[in-house]
Amino acid sequence: MIPPAPLCPTGPAEILLPCANLPAALDFFVGRLGFRIETIFPADEPTVASLSGHGLRLRLAPGGGDPGTIRLACAPLGEERRLVAPNGTRIELVDADPPVEVPPLRAEFILTRQADGPGAGEGRAGMLYRDLIPGRLGGRFIASHISIPEGGPVADWVHFHRIRFQMIFCRRGWVRLVYEDQGPPFVLVAGDCVLQPPRIRHRVLESSPGLEVVEIGCPALHETLADHAMALPNPTVAPRRDFEGQRFLRHVAAETPWIAHGTSGFERRQTGMAAATAGLADARVLRPAKARALADRAPDGELTFGFLLEGSAVLEHAGDHALGACDAFVIPPGQAWGLRDASDDLALLEVILPADAA
Repeated sequence: MIPPAPLCPTGPAEILLPCANLPAALDFFVGRLGFRIETIFPADEPTVASLSGHGLRLRLAPGGGDPGTIRLACAPLGEERRLVAPNGTRIELVDADPPVEVPPLRAEFILTRQADGPGAGEGRAGMLYRDLIPGRLGGRFIASHISIPEGGPVADWVHFHRIRFQMIFCRRGWVRLVYEDQGPPFVLVAGDCVLQPPRIRHRVLESSPGLEVVEIGCPALHETLADHAMALPNPTVAPRRDFEGQRFLRHVAAETPWIAHGTSGFERRQTGMAAATAGLADARVLRPAKARALADRAPDGELTFGFLLEGSAVLEHAGDHALGACDAFVIPPGQAWGLRDASDDLALLEVILPADAA
């Protein structure tokens, strides 16, 4: 069967809304909502009109059918949030720039093993997402193990997120990224990470085959918004720019020394996340040095998240749990936990909110 030829539209698309009383509808859509008339006919007694405004094109014409619903962003948003036009079209007034809503924390111990599944599902831009925090701690946090098996150019676009916190840590391969006000594109390799502060425009350009990253965000449910007007890289370079109290961070593992992790017998590599987020969060990689066991306690905060980048160990919390590469866990606030029987190649990514003083 021969597929139909692609359409080649030559004019603006219109949403058809049934309308039996055009003058009353025009008073509402033009006079109250600020649309403007593009076409209207017949001249002696108009019954059909095309309107434009707020990114929409509407066609009011006689006929039946559902009068539809229009979501209209307003700033500032008053008490009135729902209107009904004379033709029956429902108008939902929404905040043009809504604040980020962070749900209350529902603390729990979480253990996700890669071998236990479920497998990764396809998400935005063809990336495969594996959920590391099922239940999302009440909707407060999301963590994903993301992979791009084939590599090559990524079908991404310039976008940003309405979010409180978001970081990406590269576990395998490399990915080429570009960020607003941060200069030309750069390559993130295994061990590196970035902090994506709220609303920073960015784009994923290209990746190696078998790319793997760990992404952590708060809140779990957040909007991704396209910015079709911005081209990246943009001409401004402002690495210290403030984005809602945070600044962009690119941590390069190869340039960061290992230091002692207190007196634990482990050592850590700091990412600089605490400074970049003004204490909101911290991220570090731990590995054994003189010891093969680690005893710790989750801070009385929001999140203590661990992801085994490499190696194996036994997690001690609510019993003993064998861990391997790509397994993840969350420890409830204030509770003790530890590792034992750590392999020589163990590398643990630990993310803490808020940042502690360790």
